[in-house]
Amino acid sequence: MDIRYTPEQLAFRESVRVFLKEAVPATVRDKTQQCLPLSKAEREQWQRNLFEQGWGAPSWAVEFGGTGWDAVQRHIFEEECAAFGAPEQLPFGLKMVAPVIQKYGSKEQQERFLPRILSGQDWWCQGYSEPGAGSDLASLKTTAVRDGEDYIVNGQKTWTTLAQHADWIFCLVRTNPQVRKQEGISFLLIDMKTPGITVRPIIMLDDGHEVNEVWLENVRVPAANLIGEENKGWTYAKFLLGHERTNIARVGRSKAALQLVKTAAARQTGNDGLPLLQDARFRDRLAQVELDLMALEITNLKLISQEGSSHAPGPEASILKVKGSEIQQAITALASQVAGPYAAAHILPDDQVHELSAAFPQAQEHMTAQYFNYRKTTIYGGSNEVQKSIICRMILGL
Repeated sequence: MDIRYTPEQLAFRESVRVFLKEAVPATVRDKTQQCLPLSKAEREQWQRNLFEQGWGAPSWAVEFGGTGWDAVQRHIFEEECAAFGAPEQLPFGLKMVAPVIQKYGSKEQQERFLPRILSGQDWWCQGYSEPGAGSDLASLKTTAVRDGEDYIVNGQKTWTTLAQHADWIFCLVRTNPQVRKQEGISFLLIDMKTPGITVRPIIMLDDGHEVNEVWLENVRVPAANLIGEENKGWTYAKFLLGHERTNIARVGRSKAALQLVKTAAARQTGNDGLPLLQDARFRDRLAQVELDLMALEITNLKLISQEGSSHAPGPEASILKVKGSEIQQAITALASQVAGPYAAAHILPDDQVHELSAAFPQAQEHMTAQYFNYRKTTIYGGSNEVQKSIICRMILGL
């Protein structure tokens, strides 16, 4: 595979850089680079900026309002956004439910939902995991019982990312408890303003409110919001999860984070008074992560270049999920090592925090928080243990 960029691709890269300089506010860029949470308004404004540029959905087909970019252009765009410090686009609408609607939704559903996802008018969240149904998602217990032109939904979803901001939630629900568990599941789109929905925050180890419980009590959902056929939701769920696991690789974001680690390590001194980047053990660990990331990037490019608009990535996406999540965790561990005592800034008095931060600007309280937060990457999107089983069974034939 020739990974050298053509003159046209280099020109495209430059056009992305010019746009980012104009479209990303300095305050938003600072927050993104420091891994600080963005407000709902900031995220929505970024999507509007992209939409107005015609870049609102890099991976969508032109017929749905997408850019029509090829795999290399999408890769360049993601890489430049990460390097510059632009926010990530929220994946739940653009990269998860939208492909399902495009492939399996009715014409009316496509016309109703896709334009509002593209413009950022609707914020989506994912109603998959439940207590007792995470990696074993097919064991979900949330029910949807048909009542005339509606479904009556009861149950609980958990670990629902940013549900406190969401306008809509796409849910897996059980519509037939009498058949094999994968065969009795349906895929519903639910308005979060519907009576009977309660969102309760889950406060994480880093004191952040990123995830939630979502309770559904006698929630009436129009049957018109059913995607595809009743009891065929497992097929649509697997299609969606293939896209999610490809996105979890986050190659561009990892490359940007690793560069920050290398820059900081070059100026941070170790116990011997030399820059940490000259420490043989640290340099070996850094080099291993960088080599792994290069291999992941090539694998990711190969996979997305093979991916058509009408089908999801195959079991190879599990490789991206496993390795991508492990690399993200390794980078946060390296960052904490570079920070040394500065990584504990969040437990020090304010005057010491100011002094330490002045000496090492990357060492803010978010560094330790990010290290702990990223323990999740090997769990969400299907735990890495489950993904390795998929690789063994479907790729290696074991």
